[in-house]
Amino acid sequence: WMYWNAWRVPFEGRTGAVMKIVVVPDSFKESLRSKEVCDSITRGIQRVFPSAHIVNLPLADGGEGTVEAMVAAAGGEIHELIVTGPLGKPVRAVYGLIDHGETAVVELAAIAGLSLIPLERRDPRFTTTRGVGEMLRHILTLGVRRIIVGIGGSGTNNGGAGMAQGLGYRLLDSEGNELQPGAAALASLASIKPEDVPEELFRTEIIVASDVKNPLCGKEGASRVYGPQKGATPEMIEDLDLALAHFADVVERELGKSIRDLPGAGAAGGMGAGLVAFANGKLQSGFDLVAERCRLREQFRDADLIITGEGALDGQSVYGKAVSGVVRLAREFRVPVVALTGRLSPGYERLYSEGLTAAFALADGPLSLKESVSRTRELLMDRTEAIVRLWAAGKGSRV
Repeated sequence: WMYWNAWRVPFEGRTGAVMKIVVVPDSFKESLRSKEVCDSITRGIQRVFPSAHIVNLPLADGGEGTVEAMVAAAGGEIHELIVTGPLGKPVRAVYGLIDHGETAVVELAAIAGLSLIPLERRDPRFTTTRGVGEMLRHILTLGVRRIIVGIGGSGTNNGGAGMAQGLGYRLLDSEGNELQPGAAALASLASIKPEDVPEELFRTEIIVASDVKNPLCGKEGASRVYGPQKGATPEMIEDLDLALAHFADVVERELGKSIRDLPGAGAAGGMGAGLVAFANGKLQSGFDLVAERCRLREQFRDADLIITGEGALDGQSVYGKAVSGVVRLAREFRVPVVALTGRLSPGYERLYSEGLTAAFALADGPLSLKESVSRTRELLMDRTEAIVRLWAAGKGSRV
């Protein structure tokens, strides 16, 4: 006993007597929003160090939680609007107003997200983004100067065609009929008519917060890379890719915008391309936008440990996802970063070369997806406690 007491030392932070742990996770798709993830991780830390200085920064990279993260950071307001959902039925979606009402924040995931589509009804040939256009059209009446559109987490693959229709564009087939909702109809697109588009659209800065760099078409395009998670079968994928390629040709001919090979055009089933083509959108890193608003650099500077995470880590995680952004920023200050995730898939190891200290899956044994999702809060707390205990031991503190 005397030996252990002699070995036990106060656990101090780098810049003071109290350690500082920054909790900065993305959402766990279809399970917990980023703020809820923060709460669970914090409880796990407090089981070990009740007096630790914990800074919670709910994060997003353009997907779920983008509105919440940016409004929380800027002290803005969240509003609701009923718009058309991905299956054509009304949904209640949120948007944010920040910068004293000069900037609006929209997230596609809240309007046409994968989480809004039951598993048995996921078919990107027919899902629509019309509600995004309706939301933008409403926001334009508020007199904002800029709109930030986070486009991650989509359940669609239609190149933003539905969004264009919601804004007032007419997308017509060769017989002059309006296209039906969904990606499959793009194969019949013959002309684009901007007949009822608000003039305010082209006086408003549209910033597209994207978390990927994929082009619209091809082997790295929207359909082949992201189509399967939205319900596309191998047979559908080829047709979807050809439909988007045809869509790109018509857009270039009718609107003079080249979108097929634009980096980021394939994000959110081609919504990146659609916002560039129909709204003069400018593609930017979703992580960088949120990181600047949340002042991550300032918080990381004197941190002792950073805990981040998202629903899955894999080979795509290194390309602009939230965890990779956190890792690269923390590397500047030589702060250890631990990532928690629902699933570790091949390729996640590439994050180690970027500076990630360690990654841990949440499961404590064989679990079905349904059980894993239902237990996410509990698993986050338990895994966080174990990690903090190990980290403290490595620092010379017996807890």
